[in-house]
Order: sequence, then C-alpha cells, then structure tokens
Amino acid sequence: MNTTKDLKKLWNDLKINQPKIRIRNAAKELGVSEMELLATDLNENVTKLKPEFAEILQDIESLGKVMALTRNNECVHERKGIYLNPDFSSPYAQLFVGEDIDMRIFLNHWKSAFSVIEKSEHGERKSLQFFGKDGEAIHKIYLIPQSDDVAFKSLVEKYKDENQTDIPLIEKVETIINEKPDSEIDVEGFHQSWIDLKDTHNFFTMLRKFGVSRTQALRLAPTDYHAKKIEKESIVKMLEKAADTETPIMVFTGNKGNIQIHTGNIKRTMWHENWFNILDPDFNMHLDMNGITESWIVRKPTEDGIVTAIEVFNDKGEIIVQFFGKRKPGIPELEQWRTICAELN
Repeated sequence: MNTTKDLKKLWNDLKINQPKIRIRNAAKELGVSEMELLATDLNENVTKLKPEFAEILQDIESLGKVMALTRNNECVHERKGIYLNPDFSSPYAQLFVGEDIDMRIFLNHWKSAFSVIEKSEHGERKSLQFFGKDGEAIHKIYLIPQSDDVAFKSLVEKYKDENQTDIPLIEKVETIINEKPDSEIDVEGFHQSWIDLKDTHNFFTMLRKFGVSRTQALRLAPTDYHAKKIEKESIVKMLEKAADTETPIMVFTGNKGNIQIHTGNIKRTMWHENWFNILDPDFNMHLDMNGITESWIVRKPTEDGIVTAIEVFNDKGEIIVQFFGKRKPGIPELEQWRTICAELN
C-alpha cells in the first residue's frame, strides 16, 4: 500500500462488504492504525486539530454534557457527563475530578487529535478523537443531544491545524512486561511492604521497588487473603450482585494515555455474544470475556482499613479493568462490597 488514496479505497471496499464493521476492527484487518484509517477522510468528514491537548481538554466543559469513551482491546468504558474540575498542574498525570467525568490522563502518550463528523443510523454523529504515538485511540468525546453544537464548531475552529495534509508519523510502541525469576525477588521484604501499606496509590511504587510485575506480585502475595485468583465468570456474578443489591461500585478502564472511572450504582447488565455489558443511561461498559486471562481479588491495607479490588488481566499481563466498592479517602470500604467479594471463587 503506497498512498492514503490506496488505503481509502481499501477502507471503502471493506465498508461495502462489511457495512457494520467498526473502524478499530477495520484498521486491524487492513494492517494499519486506527488514526491512519481515520485520516483518509481528512478534508471531508475529518479535521486535524493542533496537538494542544491540555488546552483542548480544558475547553471541553463548554460543550456541556457529552459522552466520554476510553477503551483498551478488551474493555470499553463510556460515561456521560460534563468535564469539570480540570487539574493540569502536574507534568506527569492530569486530572478531571467530577462525579460523572473522572479521569487520570497521561499526556506524554498523546500525539494527535481530530474532529470527526460521521453518519450513523441515528443521524450525524460528532466527536473529538485523540490518538497515541502508535496511532491507537486513547480517548474520544462524542456529542449527545444535550451537547452544545455551537460550542463544538467554535472549538474545532479554534484548534484547527493549518496543515490538513500531513498525517502524524506512527511510532512502534510495544508493551513488554519483563519478570524477574521469583528466586531473585526479596519475597520476605515484599510481603512486609504489602502488609505495611497505608495507601493504595503506593502499591505501584512497591512493585517497582521490588522489581515485580503486577500479576507476579499477586502470585507472590503475603497470603491468599491479600490476593486470591478467581474464575472470570465471577466478574459477571459480582456485577449482577452489585446491580441486584444496589451496591455502588467503581469501574476503572484505561490504556497508556488515559484511565476513565465510573462511580455509582449499576442497573442493567446483559450478555451480547462474548461481551458482558453494563447498559445504563449514563454509563456503559463492554467487557470481552474471551480476552480475559486472569482475574484476582486483591486486598490492600490503608489508613482507612482494607481496600478490596477485583483486577482483570489479558494474556500480556496488562490490566483490562479494575472494580472497587464506592469509596473516598477517610471513609472505610462498604461492607456490602466486601460481602460480594467474599462470596466469589
């Protein structure tokens, strides 16, 4: 394949043969990145924006209520709300902290941005789409009926790149999780460090200190109480139980450039083929159960007592999704959540 024109023809042919194919799947089938495929519509339905990500994101509040989408290969997280309380003061991680839109952003992985207008069965669909160095989608923001269309047009005009021809170069980004042999780990020190934890945020620092991967850490946990492997079907049981008992939960889904969080009750859960879904008015989650390799209940000590998580991994040892009971610093974990987790195996 030599030119964007060639790729555009292949993309159009593919849509004729598979009218319902999603662009992410089409890109994989054609052996290119999603960004490269999207860019074949530049100057038509797609507009390249300046890579001024912090400025763009802090202007998103002007759009009003929108739908935020963050995903990885195995889990899609969609949350409706207004982008409130931005904090871009740290060079390492940027934040939105609202009841609806709650994100942890890592802008050093972001490379390109586009506005997109596409036709759908429900009419015209407008979005802002952000991609990483590898051309894979990091975050997307979709307008919904309550969104401010005028503000969207103004934002696109403000950040429109003067160069609508050149496509950002793709960099190969590989996630390689190297594990030391267990025999080289200070297991006794690792156990004591876990037992002495005061804050869940220190868990990652502890992993780096002892040179262990996340799944290796769970395997080498102090006791079965601290980390217990469970069947992936237990995730479904947990979500159904949380819905039935109206237990508010937290759902963390992310990729290299963004982690998106839902906090609150869930109501409607259902299967669709190999995907297990949460389908509520303001929150949707789509979890590919076939993509799950390991699932664990993980318990970490904090100053507020034990915090219990369910952590879900793919075959590369990458976190797909994490579940917690709803909590805030200074408030102990919900007993309902602990009960649900204690019943899983």
